[in-house]
Amino acid sequence: MAETGSRGNEGRGRLAVVVGGGAGIGAATCLALASYGWRVAVADINVEAAKSVAGQCGGDWYPIDIFDAASIEKAAADIEAKSGKIYGCVCAAAVFQDKKPPEDTPIEAFDRVIQGNVRGTYLVNVTFAKRMAANGGGAIVNFSSWSGQFSSPVHGYCSSKAAVNMLTESMAVEWGRSGVRVNAVTPGFVLVDRMVERLRVGGRYSVDLNSISPLNRIPAPSEMGEAVTFLLSDRASAVTGTNLAADAGVMAASAWTVYGGIPGPRAQKT
Repeated sequence: MAETGSRGNEGRGRLAVVVGGGAGIGAATCLALASYGWRVAVADINVEAAKSVAGQCGGDWYPIDIFDAASIEKAAADIEAKSGKIYGCVCAAAVFQDKKPPEDTPIEAFDRVIQGNVRGTYLVNVTFAKRMAANGGGAIVNFSSWSGQFSSPVHGYCSSKAAVNMLTESMAVEWGRSGVRVNAVTPGFVLVDRMVERLRVGGRYSVDLNSISPLNRIPAPSEMGEAVTFLLSDRASAVTGTNLAADAGVMAASAWTVYGGIPGPRAQKT
């Protein structure tokens, strides 16, 4: 179980909702927020997973379906009714895509990715931002992806995350004078269970993923949680409309392979 407030009381007991908090980056974010003194509402379509994470972070759990506007509205209303004013919201729910040529990808699969990641993120932002604005302010963090910055063979997914980037900027301007900040976190590869399994099985990636990172590693889910806690906190009070890369430098190094790759460590002087 996370030690609530073990890193201080930065959250000051304020309430943060994590949509998609039942697993992976979302679950790690719930634990990070609790450790900084936030009260956490874990919202997920997987009720058993939400219950488990809520138990670990000392929070409450709520069912939510990002495809269903009524479900999102009900979750927000239920959270307010039970726990009071919502100050923070994290949209970590996402729909992923198999790596297939577009001619082999059913349009229904493409539509599901776009609807979940774009429409779902939009609905979450509007539903919670309007409540924050009515209550005097708050902060939202959306999860994007480095796939939203560059083309990739997961066509629907990269397109959806590019849209999330622009949606984040638009929402930041829309709600800024109502006291609501809106930012995004952009991971690269992250060692969630799905990624760990892919690396174990092999075959999906043609390079060692550590080799494309200047830090020579793949970040842990907990590091995404740290980025979120910063953006929700008062330390980021002047930050809105920003996309914070938490990718171990993968995007910064994307063109270096053309010039021989990322430099190795410098020799230590004695």
